[in-house]
Amino acid sequence: MSCPLIATADVFRVTRVDQCGSPITGPKNAFVAECFSSVAFNTNVDDGDDIEYKAANGKVCGFRKGCPTFRGFDVEINFFAVSPELIELLTGNPVYVDASGKVIGTDSCSLQCKSGFALELWAEVLGEECEEGAKGQWVYFLLPWVSNGMLGDLEIGSEAVTLQVTGSTRSGDAWGAGPYDVNRDVNGAPSPMLTPLGSTCHRRIFITDVPPPAPSCDYVAVPVAA
Repeated sequence: MSCPLIATADVFRVTRVDQCGSPITGPKNAFVAECFSSVAFNTNVDDGDDIEYKAANGKVCGFRKGCPTFRGFDVEINFFAVSPELIELLTGNPVYVDASGKVIGTDSCSLQCKSGFALELWAEVLGEECEEGAKGQWVYFLLPWVSNGMLGDLEIGSEAVTLQVTGSTRSGDAWGAGPYDVNRDVNGAPSPMLTPLGSTCHRRIFITDVPPPAPSCDYVAVPVAA
């Protein structure tokens, strides 16, 4: 196993999932973006309660440190492109269309706690030798179920505008191996993940030489998993 260094984040893909965390196939259910400044995965942990037995004279007779409980990750996505399609996938709020049915805007309504999305991120690997015929290597991040997507504060002024969407991960294995080719099978052909995440897992990270998808300014379709 090599020791890869992460250079820069390339693209991320957002995929619509249902209330059980399963990817929703078909058109207008995914978006690939590259105009973003950062994606943060902040660990959410309950430290647990310490138990201590202390005698009247002040002597500690017994002590047990509280057992932390991992709740998941609080996700922060900061991006520049004001794409209504991307905002709709991240927040679950509706888009606004013109007379021809073209998406030209988005509404800010209630917080859609039952909607969700999967988040994939590709980051370039620095200084690694590629396999013969490979076009590069990336560190691939998968968060298969993020809910409670919410658009943050927005200030329009003389400086560049950055939008932030926050959410929180949920555990579950409904994503399965996923509908996309992000790995390689035993024959070296592009394939979905070789094993699904466990039912208590929130994130997977691995190295892949399968190139990330091309960014777009519109919805992309989600294929049916093989």
